[in-house]
Amino acid sequence: MAGPLIATKLRVPTLRRGLVARPRLLQRVRLGIDAKVTLVSAPAGFGKSTLLAEWLAGTPADGRAVAWLSLDAADDDPATFWRYVITALQGATGGAGSGALELTTTSPLPTDLVLTTLLNELAAAPDDVWLVLDDYHLVDGHEIGEGMTFLLTHLPPHVHVVLSTRADPDLPLARWRVRGELVEIRAADLRFTRDEAAEYLAQVTGLPLTAGDVEALEERTEGWIAALQLAALSIRGRADVGGFIAQFAGTDRYLVDYLVDEVLAHLEEPVREFLLRTAVLDRLTGSLCDAVVGGAGGREMLTTLERANLFLVPLDDRREWFRYHHLFADVLRARVLAEHPELVPALHERASRWYEAHDLLDEAVRHALAAHDDDRAAFLMELAVPAVRRERRESVLVGWLGALPDDVIRRSPVLGVFAGYLLMVAGDLEAFEQRLDDAERLLAATPGGSDPRWAQTDELRTLPATIAVYRASLAQARGDLAGTAEHARRALALAGPDDHLARGGAAGFLALVAWAQGDVASALETFTQAVASLHASGNLVDELTSTVVLADLWLAAGRPSTARQLYRRGLTVSEAYGASVLRAVPDLHVGLAELDHEAGDLAAAREHLESAAALGDGTAMIESHYRWFAAMARIADTEGDPAEALRLLDTAEQLYRPGFFPDLRPLAARRARTWIRQGSLSEAADWARARGVSAADDATYLREFDHLTLVRLLLARHRADPDAAALDDVLSLLSRLHGAADATGRAGSLVEIRMLAALAHDARGDRRQALESLGLCWAGAPEPAASARLFLDEGDAMHQLLRAAELEGVGGEHPRRLLGLGTGATPTPPRRSSAELLSERELQVLRLLDSDLTGPQIARELYVTLNTLRSHTKRIFTKLDVTTRRAAVSRARELGLT
Repeated sequence: MAGPLIATKLRVPTLRRGLVARPRLLQRVRLGIDAKVTLVSAPAGFGKSTLLAEWLAGTPADGRAVAWLSLDAADDDPATFWRYVITALQGATGGAGSGALELTTTSPLPTDLVLTTLLNELAAAPDDVWLVLDDYHLVDGHEIGEGMTFLLTHLPPHVHVVLSTRADPDLPLARWRVRGELVEIRAADLRFTRDEAAEYLAQVTGLPLTAGDVEALEERTEGWIAALQLAALSIRGRADVGGFIAQFAGTDRYLVDYLVDEVLAHLEEPVREFLLRTAVLDRLTGSLCDAVVGGAGGREMLTTLERANLFLVPLDDRREWFRYHHLFADVLRARVLAEHPELVPALHERASRWYEAHDLLDEAVRHALAAHDDDRAAFLMELAVPAVRRERRESVLVGWLGALPDDVIRRSPVLGVFAGYLLMVAGDLEAFEQRLDDAERLLAATPGGSDPRWAQTDELRTLPATIAVYRASLAQARGDLAGTAEHARRALALAGPDDHLARGGAAGFLALVAWAQGDVASALETFTQAVASLHASGNLVDELTSTVVLADLWLAAGRPSTARQLYRRGLTVSEAYGASVLRAVPDLHVGLAELDHEAGDLAAAREHLESAAALGDGTAMIESHYRWFAAMARIADTEGDPAEALRLLDTAEQLYRPGFFPDLRPLAARRARTWIRQGSLSEAADWARARGVSAADDATYLREFDHLTLVRLLLARHRADPDAAALDDVLSLLSRLHGAADATGRAGSLVEIRMLAALAHDARGDRRQALESLGLCWAGAPEPAASARLFLDEGDAMHQLLRAAELEGVGGEHPRRLLGLGTGATPTPPRRSSAELLSERELQVLRLLDSDLTGPQIARELYVTLNTLRSHTKRIFTKLDVTTRRAAVSRARELGLT
């Protein structure tokens, strides 16, 4: 990170001229000495920063260290944000944070470790420490919010944080409010009273304004300090002040626009032109302004603007970096677009080249896009891709690609492949393949990647191997196992020994081929190698996501305890690294929910799914999104609500995208199993016909789930209409499936096959053989106590067989254990209204939704975070089968819930 920019962030601001003493507010701020957090929250222009500057200026410096950090939208990357925070604290305290700062160079950023180290160093600081974060709303994202919550929760008693923001941050404010750990100053507090407005206007204008003039301005601005400041500047030099004020009318936005126009109209032309031309910049320094304006004297002009109080905010103690007041900058940009639209692209291009020369690629890309220089923007994106991917900031690249025309993306093999991957995630396999074809043609036409339009990066060098990995994923999505293996081997041949990401991807697909063929032992060995390569590449998120595949493989091998250990280890690692690996965490919770459900612990399963839902907004749940709904469907089915289960499976099917993993448990077959359990055999038979599955099929692992579903259908039909021949077909199919599973060591499959064979023998009237098969389920299983729902979901037939096994002493303690979990005869229960499934907490949320309160206000009312409220709302919408707040309220009224 460039030194000048980091310096711009760290400053204790100086007081502006024309400041009105506001003791009522200063006393509120001083209360923060007894609190963790002081929150100054109000819209733009309400004097938040000025108030804090006055507080700092009026407080003795002895025994106090103040770190001030001015933020902007470019600081919303967690690694950048925490680097700035720690640097500010280090400078203020004389060294605290040095250890934590070193850790910020790690990729991905180990947020929790960084913050734990920082907290330990702050605890040793001898003085009271104050961290002031100005304009926090510009960085208030989920990842930074999680880190801030951790930091603020564990602050030492002598450390205090002040947040200045335009919107309430996504932090547990309600919790801190109840505990007395929060001091709040809001817009209603910050508004100038009439006396304060009169004092301010008298100081700034030097004119004897009448009480009516002051009252008019105060009423029309509603005490908005920025508008009053603009009004004061416009009043200067006017003879008819009363007439000028009397003409003001309209909303705040129009009033401010009018006043700024009046300010600009009275400036000298060189000053006005400088303001308009530099308005495209978020931050200003002399050499950057010179580059953009196309002249010299930028530093001197900035000094002049600051002295004239023309909305220039210094960002460092040396007065080298500045920014315009945000409202003033907005109006300047609108004015330059109106007056010189042809000049704006050139201004952005000059800024882009300055930023590129100073190795600040994010800003260089942003200005190139604003200049509509698409080819240059693409080149800069290619330069930035290695760092963006290394730091797991794919969302940044997604935004960039969305701003580029498609033909420009197609001219860049690196950007084209990345854009194609996004198409695959969206389910468009053909479009993804076309992107890969385009990239390969471009590479073939320029041997050695010598095209001067392309940035020479590691991404370009390893692109042939990356394309081969993606072609393997395409073949996998299409069920082409031979093609998957062929492309994966080609990727390994193209990748160098240190190209760990490509090698890990290729090995992973070879493992998936072995898995799809039923060779679980080979799949486990190869996939373990793939995870090791991902670890060597430093790609922790993909390494954690791969835990789901490894766990599924261990389940196929009959080792659910190993799968559980992997998931729990993944959660432990994710806790250490915090927000940087957040996108992998929902997958881990969904996997644990599936294990808990199978073990018969529905409460624990639901808890994990709720955790996944709370974390899984946006891109954080790419693979597990559909699995989440499928897991919820199993819980609904178990709880006796097949209609809800089918609805959830429908949603899962809409979200499912073929891609990286073999489809070993098709959603259509899961739906058929629900139909069978509720007695809808005709619908299940339609599924079997549409799927083309029959008892005469060869035994393959890819079709095993379908075949075992068919077995359940045939057994259910036999119970309704006995058919001995059908039972013979069932036992023959199960025998073939057993042989295939036994030959490849799939102990997990063997338990289910033997269990169904026991039911088939019992349906045939051969109780002795049925009990023998049932006993083998436990005798041959590596972990016989891990399965519960597998048996319990078979209903009354299994209940009777378990009773017989208990009486005959077959299976030791297992029949009694399963019966104790409560199988009983399981006729389909009467359908319950979705509303009956609402918890008491969800009913509380529903009643508050039927009010004028906003989401944040409801969260404060319930003393929960906004994310927790969103989770409750999602579940309410799901249960009431609605998609909006208004629809939920209407449905609740129909059901008499509110």
